[in-house]
Amino acid sequence: MSNGPIQEASVALPTNFRPPQLAVIVPSYNERGNIELLYEKVALALGDTAWEMIVVDDNSPDGTADVVNELSRVYANIRCVRRFGRRGLASACIEGMAVTAAPYVAVIDADHQHDETILPQMLAEALSGADLVVGSRFAEGGSAGDGLSEARLSGSNLANRLAGMIAGQAVSDPMSGFFLIRREAALEAAPKLASDGFKILIDLIVTSARMGKPLKIAEVPYTFRPRHAGESKMNPLIVIQYLGLWVSKMTGGALPPSFLLFGLVGGTGVVVHLATLWFFTSVLIQGEVVSQTTEFLISQIAATMIAMAWNFVLNNNLTYADRKLKGRRLITGFLSFCAICALGGIANISVANAIYQWDHQTFVAGLSGAIMSSVFNYAVTRAFTWK
Repeated sequence: MSNGPIQEASVALPTNFRPPQLAVIVPSYNERGNIELLYEKVALALGDTAWEMIVVDDNSPDGTADVVNELSRVYANIRCVRRFGRRGLASACIEGMAVTAAPYVAVIDADHQHDETILPQMLAEALSGADLVVGSRFAEGGSAGDGLSEARLSGSNLANRLAGMIAGQAVSDPMSGFFLIRREAALEAAPKLASDGFKILIDLIVTSARMGKPLKIAEVPYTFRPRHAGESKMNPLIVIQYLGLWVSKMTGGALPPSFLLFGLVGGTGVVVHLATLWFFTSVLIQGEVVSQTTEFLISQIAATMIAMAWNFVLNNNLTYADRKLKGRRLITGFLSFCAICALGGIANISVANAIYQWDHQTFVAGLSGAIMSSVFNYAVTRAFTWK
């Protein structure tokens, strides 16, 4: 079949069409009350610059995606990427960067705390040769303003100091969520970035440097503002996820960011196990006509099952919140989790016994077995239970 007529046809572009020079990526979750005003502010700030806004929404129950789709019927340069079964700011940013053809991409929060009026200056810095331009609250001329409480400001300062230990470059605000980067540089690093978590800037800086392609960084100061509408997403889980990312980068990627949270959940599981064991042996079964051996066996089985259920629920809601199991998959996931943890227990005993036979150091053998089972459980449950 000939396709000659198609080859000869020409595509008529709108007379006012200009390919975007800049894509503004807005990760969102329950930001319905912020999106339209943010678009208007960015449009005013960028003026004649050819740009587009890509809102990456994690299937917000408040209808954020519906608002974006309504706006896209009015404005040609805004669209929504709606994600199902995936959560997390970092992965949202990566997906937003991947769907645009603009040579430069900026990441900005939907809550209006970032000052969109500096976007032209950030773009100018990039056009002058910077690979990455950071909107900084702590560079000279910048300020945390009224956007952070004293407690959050102290936490932010600590996080910045930790980030400075792995950045390898002088950056005043490595925890900033407001930055502009060459799309090619971002996508080159993207396959090696942590998809879970809420801090992508420091990951971009460290990963690019370790790939042998350190980014040329510029900074533009701004004043951090209070949130316009909705609720802050900051919570203890985000802090733990950041610490997981930090540990991962400190170890050169040997430990994935989610491994820290998985390990912390496992630590609470030990507490639950011991508490359950005490309750069964000292309260529930105490006085029953059973041998001490049988009493311990029943208590140990109960403690093991309750601890497994505890670990599974916490991991499903915290460690793997971005791939949370529901419905029938919740049941099959729990069964696979228990089976894998049982195999991990066998691995624990085998490794510990082998090491003990080698040097008869009880602590070393026990610790080695525990580490072995933790790594095994993490790797296999991630591959099968929360795949």
